[in-house]
Amino acid sequence: MDFPKFLLGDNTDYPDAIFVIHTEFPRFIINLEDDEVEWLEDFDASDEEELTTEAEGLIDQANKFYDREVSRYEE
Repeated sequence: MDFPKFLLGDNTDYPDAIFVIHTEFPRFIINLEDDEVEWLEDFDASDEEELTTEAEGLIDQANKFYDREVSRYEE
């Protein structure tokens, strides 16, 4: 099954949370309410530098994805 690069997640147990799930490597879930990121991959020390650089861009993409999706609902 193919998934889009980003998915929106919702849960009534977290009414203020806005979850964006990144489905490609490195997989993560970000809560846009507080920008907390949960990585769904295991990394070793040699991956940290690359991850730091890549994570910033991916989190920016996640925010843009959310903004795009919300604007489509408003149309």
